[in-house]
Amino acid sequence: MSVEITALDPDEDRDRWNRIVERADRTNPFYRGEAITLQAKETATTPHLLVGYKGEEPVGLFPVFEYRRGPVSGAFSPAPYSWSIYLGPAPANLAKLKRRKADRRVRRFLEGSLAWIDEAFGPVYSQFDVAAIADVRAFEWAGYDVSPSFTYVVDLEGDPEELLATFSSDARSNVRSADGYVVTEGDRDDVARIVEQVRARYRSQGKPFHLTGEFARSLYDALPEGRLRPYVCLVDGEFVGGILIVESATTRYRWQGGVKTDVELPVNDVLDWEVMRDGLEAGLDRYDLVGAGVPSINRYKAKFNPRLEGYYTVTGGSYGVDLLVDRYRKLR
Repeated sequence: MSVEITALDPDEDRDRWNRIVERADRTNPFYRGEAITLQAKETATTPHLLVGYKGEEPVGLFPVFEYRRGPVSGAFSPAPYSWSIYLGPAPANLAKLKRRKADRRVRRFLEGSLAWIDEAFGPVYSQFDVAAIADVRAFEWAGYDVSPSFTYVVDLEGDPEELLATFSSDARSNVRSADGYVVTEGDRDDVARIVEQVRARYRSQGKPFHLTGEFARSLYDALPEGRLRPYVCLVDGEFVGGILIVESATTRYRWQGGVKTDVELPVNDVLDWEVMRDGLEAGLDRYDLVGAGVPSINRYKAKFNPRLEGYYTVTGGSYGVDLLVDRYRKLR
């Protein structure tokens, strides 16, 4: 029996989709139906919620955003201009299968999904993140280009002192000697405050930043409690810095924030430490620092003794066909 691809309705089938998201491997809150709807609205795209079924059991999901300008369309996951963390295809309900059978189901799910996309709207260009599937040969066999990308991940193991002991001497000193501050989990106003601080940092460097505080607040409101956490650092009751944390069942993701400040305090060191310590005490497994591709930022992230973890960027189609491709690639 082959894997059948079904497209769920983002509104009518949201609960059904979210149940599959919760059971799938390596998904995060950006996969949830309410987050997909917000991303589509923000980016003027059409979402397609693809699910692969073996009989009645889901074996994979793939949120795809159709980005159309005139007669030209593109397929993306995540959506262009969305600033979301990893999306792309993710397997589900395969843990009990032998590896050979599981791999075969994933391959058929990917083949079926790509065929569905081509038939549904025939994109001239496609770009997908693939973080949840290790075997990406199905994309290569279908004519797509596959490039490795990387992120840093801290494993949340042991007790807080054991975790802290793995950091660089600089990070340990900053965490242990810093005083005169409070790190706490903020509210929806702090979500926008963190985004605006990031925007100001980008502006000072002459770089574009298209994430809006309104979108981030809407995401905070729409997601279940605890899925988006604004960690803020206060000095004398005043906001000096923050990090937006996206949280799944196993992982905390460092989504936005943590920009360099002019305060005489290692703001980001103490923020990241509190995020990790709280995650460790909550029983989570990982802290994904989201990205390991910028050398200047990597030097900071490396202080926390992370391991390098790979994922893939999959592209297909003709380059330069439309401005939508060039603009998307620059912004991502």
